[in-house]
Amino acid sequence: QVQLVESGGGLVQPGESLRLSCAASGYIFSINAVGWYRQAPGKQRELVANITSGGTTNYADSVKGRFTISRDNAKNTVYLQMNSLKPEDTAVYYCNVELLTVTMVSVKVWGQGTLVTVSS
Repeated sequence: QVQLVESGGGLVQPGESLRLSCAASGYIFSINAVGWYRQAPGKQRELVANITSGGTTNYADSVKGRFTISRDNAKNTVYLQMNSLKPEDTAVYYCNVELLTVTMVSVKVWGQGTLVTVSS
């Protein structure tokens, strides 16, 4: 069984920063691609950033230059550093991990979500 635990959300003022973490645990052989998504009230879930097993990153235009995705393979953890936050960044943020279990089964797992609120 594989679990994802997200943390780091909260209430911040515009211009401030937050760092989200997504830690995977369980019967994991390797983690491949990882993505951070967000869903604002009344809107569809959208991709914010993703990172491949080789470290290639991709960002939504709305967060380029402000957000940075990174991974620590030794800790099976992925981070999303969010700087210069704006009110429109307010959403529930989810990580999605594509991994290989110890039984060589490829699965995609969603985190439980963490709320980020940007407001003055």
